[in-house]
Amino acid sequence: MTKYARITAIEYVLPSQTLSNEDLSRDYPEWDVAKIFGKTGINERHIVAAEETASDLAFNACEKLLSNIDVPRSSIDFIILCTQSPDYFLPATACILQDRLGLPTHCGAFDYNQGCSGFIYGLGLAKGLIESGQANNVVLVTAETYSRYINPGDKSVRTLFGDAAAATLIQASDSTNGPFLDRFRYGTDGAGAKNLIVPIGGARCPAELNPAPALRKDESGNVRTDADLYMNGPAIFEFSMTRVPELFATLFDDKLTLEDIDFFAFHQANKFMLDALRRRLKLPQEKFIAEFEHCGNTVSSTIPIALKECLSKGALAEGHTLAALGFGVGYSWAGCIIKW
Repeated sequence: MTKYARITAIEYVLPSQTLSNEDLSRDYPEWDVAKIFGKTGINERHIVAAEETASDLAFNACEKLLSNIDVPRSSIDFIILCTQSPDYFLPATACILQDRLGLPTHCGAFDYNQGCSGFIYGLGLAKGLIESGQANNVVLVTAETYSRYINPGDKSVRTLFGDAAAATLIQASDSTNGPFLDRFRYGTDGAGAKNLIVPIGGARCPAELNPAPALRKDESGNVRTDADLYMNGPAIFEFSMTRVPELFATLFDDKLTLEDIDFFAFHQANKFMLDALRRRLKLPQEKFIAEFEHCGNTVSSTIPIALKECLSKGALAEGHTLAALGFGVGYSWAGCIIKW
């Protein structure tokens, strides 16, 4: 019998420490609380403590997931971790998680560095593992601590990004109603790499060769060094307005139309970006998921967090069909259809 990969559970965790719009307004007096919310749609972001890492968040999200499912740890065949803030250059953080979670040693584990499109890429990887017969139970983890890379003087990114981790269980299903994860589409344009980047810290430009990077202020008053996260907002916006509609169109044909979709789950970047995409694609607001007010842009975790929020509120239920799209750093973009 044909087996299909299916999402069966999602959990997420946020750090306890928060950064509210009130906090930001005190740091940036020219931006009041209403202005920050109006531009971003975000009220607060959760920020890791000094001793917390992405793997700590990932561990807590996995523990929450594993304690709420009827699947023994011994049955987990694979753990896949999407992160751009690993504990070490090597080994893979997923290997550390396997041991810390008490998963079996026959469990496969690997990291991948993908960012905003990472959840969709992970679903594609899990589908491949399951539908090729290599696994039955895959835990897909997305964990990010972008706050580690943000200069406190850079309001262009500090107002947007929050830290989080999500854990998603993808299982093999014998149901004849599959496929449940379908129509995967991908795209890459590395020419845009420079527009969302931490320039210093990797092998190309090691931190030890740049121990005191210069502090600079841009024309908007944002302060950062080359060891901090840099985002070219206008370039990212232009990329998103071009590539996302192009990819979105490839998900549909005479067998699947817009009318067949119950919800549209896009990367939860910020209110300005999502509103512009929704208008460009002429999507009904009641079908367009927006669940980031309480946590901000959590990079690869935005879509699973949004799905979990919809599940908790009873909006998303079995039988619903979603179009999911991730896009951003890389440039990288990806989309798929999810049948719940």
